[in-house]
This record gives sequence, structure tokens and C-alpha cells, in this order.
Amino acid sequence: MSDERWQVHKFGGSSLADADCFRRVADILLSEPTGRQAVVVSAMARTTDGLLGLVGAAEQGAADLGARLEAIAGRYRSTARSLLKQRSLVEEVVSAFDKELSDVADVLHAVSLVRAAGERTRDLIAGHGEIWSARLLAAHLGERARSLASDLAVDWLDARRVIVVERGEMGPVVQWDESRQRASHELARRPSPSIVVITGFIAADAAGLCVTLGRNGSDFSASIVGALLDAERISIWTDVDGVMSADPNRVPEASIIRQLSYNEAMELAYFGAKVIHPQTMSPAVQRQIPIWIRNTFNPAAPGSLIGPEGDASQPIKGTTSIEKLALLNLEGAGMIGVPGTADRLFGALREAGISVILISQASSEHSICFAVPGPMAIAAEQVVRRAFAMELGQGQIHSVSVQDDCSIIAVVGDGMAGAPGVAGKFFATLGSAGINVKAIAQGSSERNISAVIAGSDATRALRAVHAGFYLSAETVSIGVIGPGHVGGVLLDQMSAQLARLRQQFNLDLRVRAIANSSTMLLAEREVALEDWRGAVAAARTTLDWDTFAGHVNADHMPHAVIIDCTASDDVASLYPQWLESGIHIVTPNKKAHSGALDGYDRLQAARRRHNARFLYETTVGAALPVIGTLRDLKETGDEIRSIEGIFSGTLAYLFNMFDGSKPFSAIVREARDAGYTEPDPRDDLSGMDVARKLIILGREMGLRLEVSDLLIESLIPTGLEGGSAEDFLAALPAHDEAMLTRWRQARDAGQVLRYVGRLCADGTATVRLESLPLDHPFAGINLTDNIVRFESARYSENPLVIQGPGAGPAVTAAGVFADLLRLSAYLGAPI
Repeated sequence: MSDERWQVHKFGGSSLADADCFRRVADILLSEPTGRQAVVVSAMARTTDGLLGLVGAAEQGAADLGARLEAIAGRYRSTARSLLKQRSLVEEVVSAFDKELSDVADVLHAVSLVRAAGERTRDLIAGHGEIWSARLLAAHLGERARSLASDLAVDWLDARRVIVVERGEMGPVVQWDESRQRASHELARRPSPSIVVITGFIAADAAGLCVTLGRNGSDFSASIVGALLDAERISIWTDVDGVMSADPNRVPEASIIRQLSYNEAMELAYFGAKVIHPQTMSPAVQRQIPIWIRNTFNPAAPGSLIGPEGDASQPIKGTTSIEKLALLNLEGAGMIGVPGTADRLFGALREAGISVILISQASSEHSICFAVPGPMAIAAEQVVRRAFAMELGQGQIHSVSVQDDCSIIAVVGDGMAGAPGVAGKFFATLGSAGINVKAIAQGSSERNISAVIAGSDATRALRAVHAGFYLSAETVSIGVIGPGHVGGVLLDQMSAQLARLRQQFNLDLRVRAIANSSTMLLAEREVALEDWRGAVAAARTTLDWDTFAGHVNADHMPHAVIIDCTASDDVASLYPQWLESGIHIVTPNKKAHSGALDGYDRLQAARRRHNARFLYETTVGAALPVIGTLRDLKETGDEIRSIEGIFSGTLAYLFNMFDGSKPFSAIVREARDAGYTEPDPRDDLSGMDVARKLIILGREMGLRLEVSDLLIESLIPTGLEGGSAEDFLAALPAHDEAMLTRWRQARDAGQVLRYVGRLCADGTATVRLESLPLDHPFAGINLTDNIVRFESARYSENPLVIQGPGAGPAVTAAGVFADLLRLSAYLGAPI
């Protein structure tokens, strides 16, 4: 007899799918340090379901039972012949299998005659899969050990000879005293080194009859065996590298949790994480036996350790969810202060066999809501209505309502206990992702916070919360419209900075769509910005705004933003629709924010109603902090009296360059080609660009301005308002003399020409070309400078002045990029 502590391993069906899988399992076990190993196995993949399917078919009197049973048998025999080299060993294993298969066929025949199968019959049939896989694995291990001339002793053991259970209300209950005696008799004297392959999933009752341990029963078996042997550790071998911080199919950035406590693992498992079922862990938990989650297909991966203590350096371990639920709400003033209401409610549900997953009750006792599996929703509603029929009839209970297609999202971690702000961050993160919370629950242990949300929001919520607690990068899905002068430079700037932003701030900015006026490029994950021009040029998908927005705002992305770098009215008209979908907007396009007031009001209402951000700093002054400064002055209580300035970098450039030596029309064309004007320079020369900026500033001040309220001087010669931009540029030289005359008049008076916008608190606003003295602050600006002068109650004697480049693709793109980063900070990125 050896004093070495046992190592317990458990291999599930996916680890035992075919002969190659059996060999892989043997490689793992034979590479373990010598000692005593108890190896609990499930049936081969699909075997248990196949056997239970045969029972159901027999109850229906199916005529093809023999063929279906032979399909299972054929796969087993083929695996045995491929796996085992010694013919005598193959015959021994297959002979035992065929005998048991004959017994199964006899039982199925009996079932088909009476058209009914009791629980014991189902257990008896289903339990054969584990017997067959245990025998086969032991035979292969023994053969391998002998080929290595090893003194390793290998055997297999039917767990029904060791584990004794009694059927209880909540499932099988282990009879520990009897099971320990049997385990001591069967296993205590095993030599070292030795491997005992033990059947999972099955046990025996006191009468010796077969009892199955339910789904995840083999995990339960491993935990029971570990407790009976006082094992040093239990390793659960699966098809993943460990316990994940979220479902990687829905949160690709999910990572392995290296160490977590029993309680954390139970919470994650309860809420749907693929760990091991909470009940199956209980024997190991009671004996404080560490549980390792390992990957059969990647045994070199360290896996996850589940033990008494988690990793204190990682207070939040993961996010998980339960899908396809219904939320029922019982509401009425007659419930207030009435003892026993909850007992009646949940007692009635218990009697009906309806599982309640989450409960939330208002402190006023006016309502109780609870979540149940979706298929049970109708039955649950009927049960509640019957239980409270009298109160419903008398109006003491006002309603019983059901919301279908709900999900529960939960965040789990021992480090949440006593940590202020965790719940606030959880709900703020959901809010910033545009997700409505229907109900909440948190236990007194503070180890878990749960929220009921719409099922359609589940993936978005998982990603947002996962990133919100820094378990993965804060991911933002981005669509860029208008990859021209500004948009193109923006994409180049982003390409140069995205890697740094991810590394430094854990911020994952993904450009997933780019659209021009006719086509769109849609990338499943992200556009490779190193060659975005080539990708856009190769794109052949016809532009469709609904498809574009839907792709950017995909359900699996926590945050979505559209960056509009056009000057298009048509694109701007879509902003309210996008905001209502929860898509954030960043833009230098002035059209939406300076358009008709009814459209402006719809835009603001959509933004507020759907908690979507609309950032437009670059609509005035490019990257200069003009709007931010105005907003700060106003929000801190300052009284804005007037705003005046040169608001067009284009017109600043034109009149800085216009010195009489070169025609004004030539300067306009050069400025357009250099990207200092809009694609159609008339958008600048008309004064409408400056007018829109004054309207934007006026509305920030609280003024209800329309374009018709402004006195605007257009620099477009009469008759050139129509036609294309090229037609305009071609015709403009004919009007150079008029502009030259104005320049000469200003020069002769010792003044300079400047295009100035002025706005007063009473709503008076002008946009016009003015002659200003040479010592005026607006006279000495640099080429494309904007200069904005704020006069307020605080800044009256010495007005506040902001000056700097206000045009050009680089500075405008930088301002848009800054707005994008500002949005990312709003969404939770630690910038």
C-alpha cells in the first residue's frame, strides 16, 4: 500500500471521440509524474445521446432499432481495432462489448413491447457508454505500458462498485460512509505507479441498481472520487485552455482566468460559463481539493486553477450570461406590507416545477419580478394568475406581465465585495452601450451583479462590460464616410496611432467600414489601414446607408461610431436615424447642426433619448477648442455678450494671400487644390460656411437662430451661383477686377480686407467682408488662422481670444481624431 496521494483526472466525450483522441489521452496520462492516478471517463462522443435516443425510439416502436444500435457498435469496434495492436486484446474488449450490447438490445426490445421506459431503464441503458470507454482506455493504457516495459499497473473500475447514492429531491445524494468503505476496499491498496480508469456518470443505489448522475455527471463523478480518495488535485480535461473571462465566440478578446476561487467558479458556472456545474464541484470544495481545468488538445497550456482563494490581483474575473429567458412581473398596491406574498408566489412556482433563475423586488414591496426559462413562461404566467386569482379580481394586484426573449448578464469576482463603485461602473457601462436594464439583482456576498436585458442586446452587453472592467480592450466599431481630403488624412493618422492606443490605453479602435459617394467597403473585423486606399479602390459594393450603418452597429460590437467627413446635406439628414439606433457621431460637417431648427431639435432629441454622443468640435475652427471653450464658459455661469472673429481658414488664407499681385480667382483655385476650401469653393465664398458656424455658436449660447436671421454678404459674383464647381472656377476670372478694386480701397485707407463674423447675445449676427485697421487683432493673423474673440461678463475688459490654424486637412483631421478619442473616454477608455 502506498501513502502517495491520488491524482484524479476526468476526460469528457470530446476527449474520447475516436482512436486518435484515446491515444492523446494516453499520452497525457503516461507523461504525468509516476504515482497513483484515478482517471474518470465519460462515454465516447455522441454515445450517451445515441443510447437515450434508442430508448425514445423503442418507446415509439421504431422498426430500425437494430440498425441504429449497430451504428453505435460499428463506431466502437472500429475505434477498438484501430487503437489496440494485440489481436487477443481486441477480441477481449470487443467480446465484452458485444455481450453487453446484446443485453442492451434485449432491454430495448422489452421497451418496444410495452412502449414505456422507466427512469431505471434509461439509467441502465445510458450508463453503458462509460463502461465501454473505460474498458477500452484501460486496455490501450495497459498495452502502452507493456510496450514501454513499465511497471505501471493499469486497470478499470465500474464506479457502481464504489459510489453509492440515494435519489433525492435535488438529484442523487452520495452516501459517503458506504462509498468510503467501498473506495477503501477497491482502491486503497493499489500500488504505485498505477492508473485506474473509472466510469463516470454512473453510480449504484443501496440495492445495487444503476443510477446516473445527470448531465455533467462525469464531472460530479470526478469530484466524488477525488473526495473519496482525498486526492491531491482534480484535473478536468476539456477542449478549451481553461476558464475564460467570457464566451470567446461572443467576446473574441476573452482571456484565460489563471486562478479563481470555488465561489467565483460557481457563480460563473451558474450564469452559463462553461466551467463545471456548481453541484459537481461540491465534494471537492468540501475537502478543499484544487480543481484544474485543462485542454486535452493543448496539454502544454497551464490551464485554470479553481481553489479556496482566487487571484486577488484580478478582482473581477469575468462576465457571463444566460439566454432565452422570460421576465415576469407581479405588481399591485395590495402586496405592500402583506406577509407571505413571496412565499405564495414562489411556492406555487415550485409546486409546478418551474425553475426561478433570478428574483428582484422593490423595497416598496409594490412589485416582484423574476426570470424563468423562456419555454416555461406561459406556464409560469398561468401559475401566478391562479395563485393570485382573488387579488387580481379585486384589483389588489394590478397586473401580471411577461417580457419574452430576455437575457441575464452577470459580472463576477470576489474582489467586488466592499469595493465602492463596481455596481455604478457596471450599469454606467451598459448605459454607455445603449443597453436598457429591465431588472437587477445582487447577493449580500457582493460577488455577483446581474442585470436582465433584452436578448438582442446580450452580445453587445457582454463585450461592453468585459471591456468596461478592463478584461479586454475597449472596442469601438467605426465607419468613416468621405475618405477624401479630411477623411483620408484622418485614416492615415489613425493608422499611425492605433497600435500605440491599444498598448497604452487598451483601446481598440476598429475601422470596419469606409464609404464614398457610390461604394462602400465593409470588413468583418477591421479594414487594414496600411492599405485602405487600395481596399477602397477595389470595393465594388454599392453604397446602401442601412447596410452601412447596420454593419458598423453590429450586435456583437459594444460601441459604434460613424465619422462623417463630408459636407453633404444628405448624409447629415441621416444623423437622427443613426443616433436613434445608438450610433455615436463625430463630424466636421456643419450641415446638421446649423440646419433648420426643427431638424436641429430632432437631432438633439434623438441624442438625448438614446444616450448617443454627437461630437462636432471641428465644425468651428477645425482643431481649435472653440466650441469646448464656449460650452465651458456657459456651463460655469459666465454671461456671453458677443462672439466675433475670422471663422473661415479658407477666407483667411484667401485675403492673406490676396495682395494685388495675383488675381483673386487664381488664389481661389490654388486654395481649392490644396484642400483649404470645400470641394466647391462657393460653399466658402458664399459666406454660408461662416454663417453656419455662427449659427452653431449661437445655438450653443441658447439662441434660436436660423440662417434667415443673419445678414450675410456673399462673395460669389452674381450669375455664378449655379453650375458645377469647375464651371464656377472657369468663370471667376471675369470678376477679378471688382475684388481688386475693394482691395485697393482698403490699402489706400491703411486697412486690410478680412471676412468677419459677429454675433451678439441679442441674436444680432453679421457675416461680411470688412476693412479693418492694420492694428486690429484680426489684421495680423497667419495664413489660415482662425481667430475667435469672446466678450463675456468675466472677459469684458480683456476679451478671451483663441487663435490658430482653422483650415487644412491635417488640422481638421486631427480635431476629428481628438473628438473620437474624447468619445472613447466617455465610453470608458482610460485616456
